[in-house]
Amino acid sequence: MTSTTPYAQLTPALVLDAVEAAGFRTDGRLLALPSYENRVYQVGLDAAAPLVVKFYRPARWSDAAIAEEHAFALELAQAELPAVAPLVIDGASLRTLAGFRYALYPRRGGRAPELESSEHLAWMGRLLARIHLVGARDRFAQRGAIDAQTFIRVAARASLQSDLLPPSIRDAYHARTETLALMIEARFAAHPPRLLRAHGDCHAGNVLWTDHGPHFVDLDDARMAPAVQDLWMLAPTPRALDALLEGYAQFRDFDYTELALVEPLRILRQVHWAGWVAARWDDPAFPRGFPQVGEARWWEQHLNDLGEAEARLRD
Repeated sequence: MTSTTPYAQLTPALVLDAVEAAGFRTDGRLLALPSYENRVYQVGLDAAAPLVVKFYRPARWSDAAIAEEHAFALELAQAELPAVAPLVIDGASLRTLAGFRYALYPRRGGRAPELESSEHLAWMGRLLARIHLVGARDRFAQRGAIDAQTFIRVAARASLQSDLLPPSIRDAYHARTETLALMIEARFAAHPPRLLRAHGDCHAGNVLWTDHGPHFVDLDDARMAPAVQDLWMLAPTPRALDALLEGYAQFRDFDYTELALVEPLRILRQVHWAGWVAARWDDPAFPRGFPQVGEARWWEQHLNDLGEAEARLRD
């Protein structure tokens, strides 16, 4: 196992051994689930419903930061909110085997939410408001915040250090991302939000819908953030955002000045995503999953997109 190929030694046998070490008898069935940052598998059990096992990427989060993620998920579950929490076995939710840290989860299926449905959006809005009521009770001490320093400057540094970024646009990329960082910090200063423990990556892929409604999965990116961070990715149109907020307002007041942060948050996500892929490029899953990032024209378009974003911020 190396820093660039951290999952090279994570064999199917080791996955099954990890589940059995937690006290479960597996039946040998193993299904890899979509995930890039971590490795996630559905594992069949003898005479019981399958479990999901998540192996954390080494060196990304500290044990204390993972403990905060688990504690938040368990707090949400205790409040009877539909967030999938890890199993606590013998008083612990985080386990280790052969140098890997992992957690076990109940399997929760479902389909993607209908983001065109006002009913679905209002339902998710009500639940997100209740999640934020719990999230506002305490703060993360180890997981940091969604801010320009982490999501632009640190992420841009990963891109600038990567061979993926064409040399011809390196100076322009550095200048533009630093300009955006300063502009976004100024926008946050002008509209200071109340930060809370947020899901952090609340897009449609992390919401599963059943006949009983939605449930939220994957708190791996949970950080301190404004409430609107968990809303804007679920709202592709102003009408959709109105429906989300209509449901949200039934359980928690929403600070409408946070709408001024949607464009900055969108830019933070763009720059962070590029840096994330660049930093992980030696992991074989990333070139397979995002081959377009290996082409110079993708980075040129990314730089142009950031230029348009800068213009929108100035407008």
